[in-house]
Amino acid sequence: MTKSTELRTKDVAGLQTEVKALQRAHFGLRMQKATQQLNNTATIRTARRDIARAKTILVEKQAAEKTAK
Repeated sequence: MTKSTELRTKDVAGLQTEVKALQRAHFGLRMQKATQQLNNTATIRTARRDIARAKTILVEKQAAEKTAK
């Protein structure tokens, strides 16, 4: 689980790579679920929320950069 304080320390490029990594992990979890290999299905929900958290902070940072110019 990624904490929002950790995400806020990253720059926009770092957040974009973090979102991509979280999406890859989420895809892997979905494939495990589809092939009946996933024991704890709650991890899918956690991964989805982590992606949403990272995307929200990314949009906030992008908006802050736009207003700073």
